[in-house]
Amino acid sequence: MRKNRQITLNFPLPLPDSPPSKKHHLLGFGLLLAVCLSGCNTQTTQPQTNQNPASDPTATDLTRKDKKVILTTFTVLADMAQNVAGDKATVESITKPGAEIHGYEVTPSDLTRGQKADVILDNGLSLERWATRFYNSFPKVPHITLSEGVQPVNISEDSYQGKPNPHAWMSPKNALIYVDNIRKALGSIDPANAATYDANAAKYSEQIRAIDEKLKQAISAIPPDKRYIVSCEGAFSYIANDYGLKEVYIWPVNAEQQSTPKQVERVINTVKANQIPAVFCESTVSNEGQLQVAKETGAKFAGVFYVDSLSPADGPASTYLKLLEYNVNTLIKGLQGN
Repeated sequence: MRKNRQITLNFPLPLPDSPPSKKHHLLGFGLLLAVCLSGCNTQTTQPQTNQNPASDPTATDLTRKDKKVILTTFTVLADMAQNVAGDKATVESITKPGAEIHGYEVTPSDLTRGQKADVILDNGLSLERWATRFYNSFPKVPHITLSEGVQPVNISEDSYQGKPNPHAWMSPKNALIYVDNIRKALGSIDPANAATYDANAAKYSEQIRAIDEKLKQAISAIPPDKRYIVSCEGAFSYIANDYGLKEVYIWPVNAEQQSTPKQVERVINTVKANQIPAVFCESTVSNEGQLQVAKETGAKFAGVFYVDSLSPADGPASTYLKLLEYNVNTLIKGLQGN
């Protein structure tokens, strides 16, 4: 039996938790692997020349041998990794912009990319439910959990009660931990370029700190008793703690079954009781439940937030920093009735 290749870092490398999957999911994953190993035809394209290849995860060529290949589980992590890697490594996201990450279904081409990667970066905190089975397909490829070192915020209700909220990257403070973990990971697999990764990480961290201060000042203009953020998924617990927001959501974590009558009713009652003027939903899920909340309460459905995915390159949230700024601006406009 082959053993996992290990990387020596200054932090442990835990596998993300993954709940037991259904039999047909296991069978489907096995069939995908069989197809891939039997010679699936996967096309690759040349790298993009812009600074955000994460917004188009098919744009990089994982067959290149002159640079290390960094594979991430979703586009937000790819953008973070690209800022640290610069032009010294090739970065690609498994999922495309707009994909729902929690229950993502792995494809044969994903397996091919995984086999060719030098390292895989994931979020952990049970976000990527499919990750363990994915990693089992290529045990020699190391994987790093970027949320290592974050203080988790636990979910307080429904079947997820007591489990960590996985959306830690939504807090700029936590993003600094992610960036440092990326820096360590890249320096470990590519020590020849470690100095560049260190410098890039320091520069990017300063940009994150600057956007953090900017968002704090923007939210401070909203009266404390009006600082509600009403979304479909409970993805804003970390940033709510950072900026003094009160979080309201329909479901705590994206799941196969969403917007139950009880969940929607609970949000309707909260919006009415607190006269919250605006509600929102995430870009990767159905907004049907939140539209019902708006209809029943008279609140305005004021737009979408980007959380689990960046927008395409020509969209409003094509980088992690733009995602943070866009979400806060959308929130403020909604609460102010703009």
